Amino acid sequence: MEEEKSESLENIFGGIIEVNFPSLARYLDIQIEEAQRTSGKFTAKKSSPRHIVIKLSKVKVKERILRAVRQKNQVTYKEKPVRLTADFSAETLQARRDWGPIFSLLKQNNYQAR
Repeated sequence: MEEEKSESLENIFGGIIEVNFPSLARYLDIQIEEAQRTSGKFTAKKSSPRHIVIKLSKVKVKERILRAVRQKNQVTYKEKPVRLTADFSAETLQARRDWGPIFSLLKQNNYQAR
């Protein structure tokens, strides 16, 4: 049963990428490591959408998808707007904030931060 859910979530994500970014879908090898729905709060008056968390096998693929999402203002699935964002832990976000000025200084001086 869990695999069926996971497959359908992978199909949804694949459909979003296929419709909105056909060139990415063709040229990138998008491998999904894990897909799951988050638990939603139940409201009797209206149904609210639940988040889907997709973990990709390759970070470079994720970065290219997110870059394409930022360039295209409106991403849709079945003619309804969808939002694709990166999901980071608090520790990761803090580490990026701490290293940001260092990387920008290295970039200004034409050093490669590797």
